[in-house]
Amino acid sequence: MANMANSEACASPLELFNSITTQGEHVRALKAGNASKDEIDSAVKMLLSLKMSYKAAMGEDYKANCPPGNLAPSSNHGPDAMITEAEEDFVDPWTVQTSSAKGIDYDKLIVRFGSSKIDKELINRIERATGQRPHHFLRRGIFFSHRDMNQVLDAYENKKPFYLYTGRGPSSEAMHVGHLIPFIFTKWLQDVFNVPLVIQMTDDEKYLWKDLTLEQAYGYAVENAKDIIACGFDINKTFIFSDLDYMGMSPGFYKNVVKIQKHVTFNQVKGIFGFTDSDSIGKISFPAIQAAPSFSNSFPQIFGDRTDIQCLIPCAIDQDPYFRMTRDVAPKIGYPKPALLHSTFFPALQGAQTKMSASDPNSSIFLTDTAKQIKTKVNKHAFSGGRDTIEEHRQFGGNCDVDVSFMYLTFFLEDDDKLEQIRKDYTSGAMLTGELKKTLIEVLQPLIAEHQARRKEVTDEIVKEFMTPRKLSFDFQ
Repeated sequence: MANMANSEACASPLELFNSITTQGEHVRALKAGNASKDEIDSAVKMLLSLKMSYKAAMGEDYKANCPPGNLAPSSNHGPDAMITEAEEDFVDPWTVQTSSAKGIDYDKLIVRFGSSKIDKELINRIERATGQRPHHFLRRGIFFSHRDMNQVLDAYENKKPFYLYTGRGPSSEAMHVGHLIPFIFTKWLQDVFNVPLVIQMTDDEKYLWKDLTLEQAYGYAVENAKDIIACGFDINKTFIFSDLDYMGMSPGFYKNVVKIQKHVTFNQVKGIFGFTDSDSIGKISFPAIQAAPSFSNSFPQIFGDRTDIQCLIPCAIDQDPYFRMTRDVAPKIGYPKPALLHSTFFPALQGAQTKMSASDPNSSIFLTDTAKQIKTKVNKHAFSGGRDTIEEHRQFGGNCDVDVSFMYLTFFLEDDDKLEQIRKDYTSGAMLTGELKKTLIEVLQPLIAEHQARRKEVTDEIVKEFMTPRKLSFDFQ
């Protein structure tokens, strides 16, 4: 979906009004010029985002030819407004946009979404419960927010079961390094808690949102499953499923979808997801399908008819609207609310203002990239926090808060001491941008090469085994 351009992050309702008018004309011009569906969809998404921002600022819908009389933004109206003021970050399941080179303000996002910060106390508790050093994603605040994680730990410490659920929307054959983040962390959770895991491949979603055939969407799901399996998941504790495949063979799953659908109104999904009257009914009903794996009896082959097993969902925070809806529905249908662990976004090479895009080969490092491609992309496209000249850089130092190479190292360089030394050296000017990029390249090249080697070993038979509904291995009482 579209990313709101920085120039569209307006400071007043009148500027917003003018931006909406201009964007509306742009959409009409694209349609008249027979532009591609993706380009039109992107422009329409931006238009809707601007209109949501205008409504949040003014408390009323945008009306053509009726510029706002009151130029002072009002307070946020309603809990589901994704934008509270025009200049704030925009986050929904399809669009992530901020005007800040540092990226999204996650502290503000926690307040807006009503989640809880993962603090030192919670990290220490996870360490005590598992007997393992916390993953560097936890130590560095990459997973930064949660819902009910203490409840999951209560259950675990009392020998009560829980299971993991995460997913992937397969929109292309090749995944990029940003897609690995939830899977790397989920594998760690699976290992340290020794619990079963379900991974949903939302090929149905991608068919509804993208210009794909059903066959293409399912084919991408299978290809992406190979990359996920290459992360090292335990085949005895992991079930990967395609929605197109699984829902037709699982009455338990479909019954839960219908229960969820009955308890969510059209107004609610419009409010949560920004759907409009021109969206297909497939899109409007899809959130119930993403919600259903949160309930254990959606997988009778794993959990039998048990409905009391709590689910823990590691995901990027842009997926939270789906699970706010799910948590609202759960008590109405007699199920426990799923708990969540939220990650930050993996920035595009061009800067932290947006997520990486699978459709822009230069915005990301793909899992199919060669060592040479990785080197070229980092050197050519990675946004730098360095100074304009070597002399200035030596004198004033670089800015790690906006430097994409440093951001990538926080994700993939596991050595805390080395990362801190790099931060000090770059900030002081002792390390130049070229040296920082070289360090990142030396971390990424073997990481991607090792992933490619593991993926080559994933045969179609192994994928089929992972995707076959079956009993999983766990110690639940």
